[in-house]
Amino acid sequence: MTGTGTAHGVPAPSGRVMLPPEEYARSVPKSTGFACVFFTDEHHRPVQLRATYSRTHPWQFPGGTMDHGERPWETARRECLEETGIVVPGPPRLLASVFGPPGTDWPFSTSGCVFDGGRLTDEQIRAIVLDPDEHDAVRALSLAQWHPLMPPQDFARLEAVMTARLTGTAAYFDAWGWGDA
Repeated sequence: MTGTGTAHGVPAPSGRVMLPPEEYARSVPKSTGFACVFFTDEHHRPVQLRATYSRTHPWQFPGGTMDHGERPWETARRECLEETGIVVPGPPRLLASVFGPPGTDWPFSTSGCVFDGGRLTDEQIRAIVLDPDEHDAVRALSLAQWHPLMPPQDFARLEAVMTARLTGTAAYFDAWGWGDA
């Protein structure tokens, strides 16, 4: 929280001026946070939901934007329950950290966490209850089948998450964004 200082600044031991929290907050980039859950079926095929509200990102993992005061794992579990009816047990296992810069469709950078939800049986997938205001389909497809259904950046994220699941090494993915790919 340092800067050139203002009349309201507080001198730090280094001689720099510490900005008041409100002024510092105005000076840094703004970001939104999200968290989601990645499932596969029993044949290791990724499970995704088709969004009714986004042509830019039509197929998505269950998840959404963090609420004030919410931690990523809480967001992932809450959103998954709201969007599918599935209660995700813990403990959390991070598969990927995702970053997207601001774009023409969204003015903020976006940082998110993708957590491992494990494998779903065919019965669990059939039992998913979608909110029709958010999603209208659920599918479990191979990567080759997902490829033509998704924008390149979304498919690259899906591949990174799948690789993280298979290797046990979390992915850092910063090529995702809001349509300016």
